[in-house]
Parts: sequence; structure tokens; C-alpha cells
Amino acid sequence: MNPLYAIIMVFVGCCSNVIFLELLVKLDPGSGNLITFLQFVFIALEGFLFTSKCGTVKPRIGIIDYLKLVAMFFVASVCNNYAFDFNIPMPLHMIFRAGSLIANMIMGILILHKRYEFSKYLSVAMITLGIVICTIVSGTEVKSTQVRQTEEADTLSVLFWWTLGIALLTLALFVSARMGLYQEVLYKRYGKHPKEALYYAHLLPLPFFLLLYKNIWDHILIANESSPYLVPFLNIHLPEIWVYLIGNILTQYVCISSVYVLTTECSSLTVTLVVTLRKFVSLIVSIVYFQNPFTIYHYIGTILVFTGTIIFTEVVPKIQNALGGESDAGVVRDKKSQ
Repeated sequence: MNPLYAIIMVFVGCCSNVIFLELLVKLDPGSGNLITFLQFVFIALEGFLFTSKCGTVKPRIGIIDYLKLVAMFFVASVCNNYAFDFNIPMPLHMIFRAGSLIANMIMGILILHKRYEFSKYLSVAMITLGIVICTIVSGTEVKSTQVRQTEEADTLSVLFWWTLGIALLTLALFVSARMGLYQEVLYKRYGKHPKEALYYAHLLPLPFFLLLYKNIWDHILIANESSPYLVPFLNIHLPEIWVYLIGNILTQYVCISSVYVLTTECSSLTVTLVVTLRKFVSLIVSIVYFQNPFTIYHYIGTILVFTGTIIFTEVVPKIQNALGGESDAGVVRDKKSQ
């Protein structure tokens, strides 16, 4: 895949995936585990056919190491999914997950005893402040997201479940950060095998979903009962939620596979730029397209979060270095031509 094409597909895949996800969450806020399960099945099946060649290719990283990685990945995924069922709106969910830098820094200091430059601490402070502002403002406008409530929920009950949702997102952040540190250790020990890691990260957790079978089955029934949707070109009717689920699974695969291409074919600068911009575009799409409530305080918090992210990833200095390198190369070429 051409790197430029991969960049385009990251935006197309990831941003359209956000649209399908929000459409699903609006119809069934508790469908996160069903969505994740179907994504895992699809990616594991693709990996079984094309990465492991139907089980004929042995893994380069030990299965025990993968199991530890998968356990953390599974916990983080389930916590993020359940947060939607606890009155967490999509924009707050997206902004809050941008706090992964904070969690990674804290875990790096505690576990690997890392030390960072002042700019890193500044960026983390900005991101933290941005998330706190968005969280507090969203907390004053909490609404129930339960789809099968028979009576209007009281304010105290809604706020309690919202607080639990925030706690789940916080736990997911730190578990993901610990998982990232463990991946770093594995890659140093065995070398980088991202395609293989992607396959086993989605294959090995599948048995864990047996623990969630009742929740998944309940939401399969909700999906089956959803309104019929006329599929364009095919002229057939399918339950609306199933149409969005298929769209979500396919766009998630496009998103992940395109990011993988970028990590293997492009410089870290390109990947950082694309991923950072993609998050911002996804947030804007969620706000504008779905007309989610977004006050001036949300905008301030969002600007702080993404500005802090750009400072943390050192995008601007990398651009300056890249441009400086190109300028120096041009001078060398001119001198040679003379």
C-alpha cells in the first residue's frame, strides 16, 4: 500500500469508524462488548488466514507473554466499552482517552524510573487541565444513556453511574499505559512484530468473551429487534444496528491496517502527525455531525488537550528539523552542481 494512500485511509477508516460507533451508541449505549467481540473475531480470522497462514507460521513471541499482554488489553477494552453504558457521552470519552500520555508518564516514572524534559511535564499539565475542565463541565450536564428505562432516572442516580463511568475510563487509561510499557519490553526482547502482535492480541482474548456471553447475547437480541434498514444497491432490509455493526467492523479493520502500514512504511513524524490530526478530526466530526452539546469550556479543554499532545510528541521541532534537513540537502546539491 502506498504511504500516501495509507494516510488517506487512516482518516477515512478511523473517522468513519467513529461515525458508525456513535450511531451504534445512540441506538444501544451498552453494545460496546458486542462491537468489540465482532471486531476481534473479524481481525482474528483475517490474521489466521494471512498472518499465521492457517496456523502453519509459529509466533516469534512467546504465547505466555502474549497472554499477559492480552489480559491487559482485554481489561482496558471492556472498561472503555462499559463506560458508554454509564452516561459517558462520546466527545468526553474521546477527550478522556487522550489522557493516555498522562498515564504513560506516570507509569513510566513509577515502573521504569524515567525522567522527562520540562516540555513533557508542561504538556501533561495542559492535557490534565483540559480533561478536568471537560469532565467537570460534562458532569453538570449528565444525562442517562440507558435505552430500556421505564421512568426518568433521578439526578443523583445518573450522576452516580456517570462517576462510575469516569472511574472505568481512568482504570482503562492506566491499564493501557502498563500494557504499552510491557509491549516495549517484549519488542526489545524479541524484536518488532506488530502484525503478529495484532493477530494474537485479537485471537487470544476470544475465550474471555465467554464471561460476557449474557451481555453480548442481550445486545444481539437488541440488534435483531432494531428497525429495518434498506441496504443501498442490495435492496434488502437488515436490522439497522446490524448494518452499523458491519460498517463499524470493516472501517475498524481499514483503520488498524492503515495505521500498521504507516508504522512500517513511514517516518515516526508522519505517523505522529496523522494520528494526532485524526483524533482531532474525529472529535470535530462527532461534535458537528451529531450535534453533541459542546460549550466554550469544552472547546478550551479540547484545545488544551490537543496542544499538549502536540507538545508532548514534539511535532513542531520534528517538522523544523525535517525542513532544516531538506534545506541543508538543497545547499549541498547546489554546491555540488557548482
